[in-house]
Amino acid sequence: MKYYSLAIAFAVIPAMVSCIQDEPLNAECDIVSVTLAGDVLNREPRIDNDKVILIVKNDVSVMALSPEFELTPGATIEPPSGTTLNFLLPQKYVVTSESGEWSKTYTVEVQRNNNINLDYGFEKVRVVGALGGMCHYDEFYEVGTAGNETMVWASANSAYALTMQASTPETFPTYQGSEGMAGKCVVLTTRGTGDFGKRMGKPIAAGNLFIGKFDGTNAIKHPLEATHFGAPFTSVPTYFSGYYRYTPGKDYCRLDEEGDFVPVLGKTDCFNLYAVLFEAVPGMEWLDGTNVLSEDNPNIIATAEIPDRKAEADWRQFSVPFKYRAGKSIDYDKLKAGRYSLSVVMSSSQDGDYFAGAIGSTLMVDELSITCESEK
Repeated sequence: MKYYSLAIAFAVIPAMVSCIQDEPLNAECDIVSVTLAGDVLNREPRIDNDKVILIVKNDVSVMALSPEFELTPGATIEPPSGTTLNFLLPQKYVVTSESGEWSKTYTVEVQRNNNINLDYGFEKVRVVGALGGMCHYDEFYEVGTAGNETMVWASANSAYALTMQASTPETFPTYQGSEGMAGKCVVLTTRGTGDFGKRMGKPIAAGNLFIGKFDGTNAIKHPLEATHFGAPFTSVPTYFSGYYRYTPGKDYCRLDEEGDFVPVLGKTDCFNLYAVLFEAVPGMEWLDGTNVLSEDNPNIIATAEIPDRKAEADWRQFSVPFKYRAGKSIDYDKLKAGRYSLSVVMSSSQDGDYFAGAIGSTLMVDELSITCESEK
């Protein structure tokens, strides 16, 4: 009996080895994280689908940097991780999957506390595919005077794709409209999320757009923490101006204690459109939906909010000052060192991050600008 058991064991071992050897190789080819040796970074690296932005301190030379990359398991990168390169101009890296069947080209750009744009016309969009090309949505970006891309606006369009409720850009919550105050504009519409959203307890998705980054990995479990507001800003903002139109949806609803999406009688939806300046510190390099306007957030320096937001059939102009929080002022040494960040935030339903609002609420925004004081 003992010999019989041993024979079976020796027969099973090669089969197990064969199964291990036949396991498919990883087909993913992504950059997971980036590090630079020494205390040179001024912000956490920003990693998008095909772009990496490293923001270094003002006194750091960008002519000889050696970024180290963590990749998806088994993937390789060329030039190799740790290669010293001159980043006066962006560098291209190619990541190849473990299987060798797939590759992706990343553009790695190094910046020094560059100011973000001060004027936003929403004329520039590119169409991004999702779910293997089953749907497409608009991604807004800005360009500088030299024609180079300077900033990509963030939205939750990528998360909305998971609901399978949209296929073309104009069926997503955030898209480009053709009837702007001057040329094109951004249109934000609160949408229903269908059966997928109902199962998740997230029946609506407000159209949103903001300066920062949307963390899709947190969108389902922790939606308030998925919005990372802010980008480095080295000027002193004084006024936030622009144009908007707003049409609230018919029925304002919210989730009740049983998780049903029920009407709230007598309540009308409202939008959000504001700017916020804050100090970025370790542990809070960005703001999110839990604290972006919190009165007790010690990092917020000033905000610019429209006081009388309401429905407007025609374009309405606004210009509001940045109001400083009690006891807060600009530290010009911190400003010069790039320790402040600014975000512009807009949403078609101000309570949309708590999944309350009216389906169909539509906010159109155009010709935004940030006015700043002269440098000291």
